[in-house]
Amino acid sequence: MKLSHGERLSSIMIYFLLTLLMFITFYPFWNSGVISFNTGADTSLGGVTFWPRHFTLENYDVVFQDKRLVHAFLISILRTVIGTLLSITLTAIFSYGMSKKELVGRKYYMIMCIIPLYFSGGLIPSYMLISSLGLMNSFWVLIIPGLISIWNMIVFRTFFLQLPGSIEESAKMDGCSYWGTLFRIVLPISGPVVATLSLFTAVEHWNDWFTATLYISDTNLLPIQTLLQQILSSNIMSEQMMQTSAAAQSHMAAARTITSKSLSMATMMVATIPIILVYPFVQKYFVKGVMVGSLKE
Repeated sequence: MKLSHGERLSSIMIYFLLTLLMFITFYPFWNSGVISFNTGADTSLGGVTFWPRHFTLENYDVVFQDKRLVHAFLISILRTVIGTLLSITLTAIFSYGMSKKELVGRKYYMIMCIIPLYFSGGLIPSYMLISSLGLMNSFWVLIIPGLISIWNMIVFRTFFLQLPGSIEESAKMDGCSYWGTLFRIVLPISGPVVATLSLFTAVEHWNDWFTATLYISDTNLLPIQTLLQQILSSNIMSEQMMQTSAAAQSHMAAARTITSKSLSMATMMVATIPIILVYPFVQKYFVKGVMVGSLKE
């Protein structure tokens, strides 16, 4: 179908604006990567934009030589994997129960779930609760408070309500219990919503730095994002460079080419790239998962 002059002009404007938006969104990340691969001394001169002017891997050498960063990276991986698996599993179980119309007091439970979505107890009561539970300076403080996501429960519940009732009736006729129906039938056919909510949960765990800042003082339990935030907001980077150069005399020449900015960018890329690599594996489920979880009764 032939487009009119006005429609053609509108299409050009839309593509132009979308391209501009993509550039504005992507360029800061690209520039950070470029700086991380550029010598710090050269970066301090300015003008490093789309490509490294003096390519180097020295920034990443220093990052991976710091045991604190490597340990924090492993803590983040463990937190993301364990937290996502437990949260999705327990939230799915809770949602399946909430989707049953025969559940006594279902409306009351739903009201009790929705209220915390709009009203929080506050930071001080939350801190006192975590402290009274003995979770301070514990790895599990990164996991347990987020085990049940009310928003994810609502999405799961909405999806479960859309499933044909004949599926569960057939399972019950074959002798399946509620547990068997959930884990053998319902969850296996809920791939799109499970993948989508798993991605959201994993990103939330990976990017969260505030929880560890509040409840953890032991540096051995800090995730990579919290350590990165501390590095970017203090002079830890300069101290790290001095300790590294003092510990390895062979890197004295390299240390002179490294600056706080270049090292910060390398650390940020190490903390960001892993979670970005997850997206391509769940992309085929993403759009469908968002649509099937649309909120409706």
